[in-house]
Amino acid sequence: MKKNSVKNTRINSEVQRELSVIIREGIKDPRIHFMTSVTDVQVAPDLKTCKAYISVMGTDKEQQDTLAGLRSATGYIRRELAHRVNLRNTPEITFILDDSIAYGAAMSKKIADLHVEAYDSDETRTESGEYDGEEE
Repeated sequence: MKKNSVKNTRINSEVQRELSVIIREGIKDPRIHFMTSVTDVQVAPDLKTCKAYISVMGTDKEQQDTLAGLRSATGYIRRELAHRVNLRNTPEITFILDDSIAYGAAMSKKIADLHVEAYDSDETRTESGEYDGEEE
């Protein structure tokens, strides 16, 4: 995988920030879920294409509806991006569903559940510090 240049990294972060603002404030499509975030943006070095990774905290249907709403508003989003970010070319945006935030939340819940189980098993000790059942 090719390492991004400093310029490309700066462009990626600027496009990500502006896409987030446009999606949050500019689009009035009811299909787009209010818990939508832009997790990553990869603009090609020639500024012709852009992959925008979108995370939606909702059901599968809400995720698919949000993706459909964003794809239908691609022209508006691209025009707004051209007004807000001064680039030689305004890239063609491809929206890709990213489930990394939901995956991270699920993993955090599993870890928290393990901590609760470990805490509950520690409470089975008596006041003298020994277990009620078998000895260690």
